[in-house]
Amino acid sequence: MVRRKVVGAHYGLRDWIMQRATAVIMLVYSVALIVALLAIPHDYAGWKDFFSCTAVRVLTQVTILALLLHAWVGVRDLWMDYIKPVGLRLTLHVFTIVWLVGCSVYSVKVVWGM
Repeated sequence: MVRRKVVGAHYGLRDWIMQRATAVIMLVYSVALIVALLAIPHDYAGWKDFFSCTAVRVLTQVTILALLLHAWVGVRDLWMDYIKPVGLRLTLHVFTIVWLVGCSVYSVKVVWGM
């Protein structure tokens, strides 16, 4: 009887592309945010007006999603490379997913003020 592993790799190219694409999204957003913050008034009203724009909120939420996907790929690869007991690895995967989903839900609350 051959035992099949519950978790494993075989995601190489897809993960590599996901890491690069999410990194580019985060880089572009960071540069645009720095430029925008240098252009807006440096007070609470300017900051509030800037983030009240729907386009800024959408781009912020997309960037947070990219950050969470980037973190998932990195942490998942870390668990797969260094945690050998399958049960512990699966448990860590589940905890990581729950944590990242919680962060995603909270980011919606923060960005959209819900």
